[in-house]
Parts: sequence; C-alpha cells; structure tokens
Amino acid sequence: MSADHRGAGVSRASLAVLLCGLLLVVQVSPAAARVLQVGPDRALKVPSAAAKVAEDGDTVEIAAGEYRGDVAVWRQNGLRLRGVGGRPHLRAAGRAAERKAIWVIKGDDVVVENIEMSGTRVPGFAGAGIRAEGGKLTLRNVHFHDHQMGILTNNNGRGELAIIDSEFNHNIVDYERHGRLGHNIYVGKIASFELRGSHVHGAVTGHQVKTRARRNTIVGNRIVDGDGGSSYLIDLSEGGECIVRDNLLEQSERAPNRAAISYMPEGDRTRRGTLFVGGNLFRNEGSRAVFVRNFAENVEAVLSNNVLRGDVTPLEGRGRVR
Repeated sequence: MSADHRGAGVSRASLAVLLCGLLLVVQVSPAAARVLQVGPDRALKVPSAAAKVAEDGDTVEIAAGEYRGDVAVWRQNGLRLRGVGGRPHLRAAGRAAERKAIWVIKGDDVVVENIEMSGTRVPGFAGAGIRAEGGKLTLRNVHFHDHQMGILTNNNGRGELAIIDSEFNHNIVDYERHGRLGHNIYVGKIASFELRGSHVHGAVTGHQVKTRARRNTIVGNRIVDGDGGSSYLIDLSEGGECIVRDNLLEQSERAPNRAAISYMPEGDRTRRGTLFVGGNLFRNEGSRAVFVRNFAENVEAVLSNNVLRGDVTPLEGRGRVR
C-alpha cells in the first residue's frame, strides 16, 4: 500500500473514532442529568435528602407541602431546584444550615424556582432564606419572608445573582441595641445583580434592596415600604454600573431616611461608575424627600422621565435631570 493510501486509512480511522466519541457524548450526556423527586410519598422525603445524593446537572423536584426544620447545603453545579404541584413551603422552625440559612448554595449555575421560605433566626442576626456562596444563582418565582435577612450573598467577586418574578417581604431582626432592622435583599461584593419583575416590601429601618455588586440592573419591580419604613428603598452602597428603570417606588411616612435611592454612600466615593435612573414612578407619602441621593465625587447621575409624586427633590449630588 502506498504512503498516500496508508495516510488516508489513518485519517478515516481517526475520523471514525472521533464520530463514535461524539455519538457517545450525545447519547450519554442527557442521561447523566437526573430528576430527583422529593416529597412525603417519595424515597427522598425532604430536600436535604436530595442535597446529599444530587450530582452536577441534576434537577430536584420538590412536591408542594410544608417542610419544617429541613435545611441543606447544596454544593453541586448546574442544579435546578424547583417546586412542583404547587409551591412547597420550607419553614426554618429554629434550624439553619451552617447557622446561616435554610439553604446554603455553594455551587455554580444554580436555579431555584417556585419555592417559599420563611422564619430563619440565628445568633448572628443574619439568618436568611438562602445564603449564596457560589457562582451564578438565579431565583425565579420564589417568596422569602419573615427571616432576619431575605437573601444574603457572600463577597465572591465572580458571583452573579438574578431575582425574577419573586417576592421578598418583612425580613426583619430585633436588635437589642437598634430595635427592629432588616434588609429584604442584601447583595455583597459580587460581579452582578439583577432584579426584575419582583415585589419587595415591608422592611423596617434597613433597606428594601441593598447591593454592593459591581453591576446592578433593577428593572420593572414594585419596591415599596407598605406597612414598613425602610432607610432606603434601593441602596447602591458602593456604586458601580447601575441601571434603575421602570419601577414603582413608594416611601412611607415612617421611613427614617427621607431618600428613596442612594448611590455610593459607603466606601471610596472617588471610584468611577455610572448611574441611570429612568422611567420610574416614585410616591412619597411623608414629609419632604429626595428621589436620588448621589454621594459619588466622580459619577454624574442621569435621571430621565421619572414621575415624582409628593414633596420630592429629584436629585442631591452630582448629575442632571431631564
């Protein structure tokens, strides 16, 4: 056989091996992602049982019902954790995983859907529905209420958090020194935070939404004090690149700090960033208020097409209103 024919034979053989390998991947990969079913009539009775056996890429379906005192740490990547047949309600009932939350999520690319969580209390006053300690986390159609903090993230610089079509309310702790205080949503120093289509309300003294993320997108939400009285409706604590657009914002007469949105009140105020606030409706129910308070020294806030009702000053600090 000539060298050319031998080369062609090797090429065809290599191609055949490659195609077989690809076919094997196509056939095996979908089967590797399992669906684990949780419920009183299933082998896995509670979510924590699934957390012990789940593998990367699995979907965990949790049947509607009440799960009291069941807490878990999720370390796997690519998980889908969702309620089925209704919305399961996880009540802390005096317990917290790692003394932090009902769920501590350490994996990357995790999605939580259609889950209700309530009632976490821990000695450090930061008991949450979820403590996010991994990479990307998406919450969709969840309801977190009556914790000390609704959701709390760590300071993973690569972390991402998206909250979509969800509700957070009355996450409050009773401090002996400060009285009642709490944040419905507290985002640490992560890469990005997105809040869309959600209802956040009822915080007291703390903030409805507090974030230290480098990029913040807060669009199409209802963020209101209701029967609470927050310090800020939205606290963009360390600035960053921020868009606040098309939200309904309401500040009650009980709010101790007469400003709705705060930009860069903490840390180095000479940092660069961007702030666009547009298309929002803000109602001030109390005495004179400020819509946007910009503490940054090197960032000009841009306010556009906002509707302000009540006794409201549009902007304090650098920026322009159009």
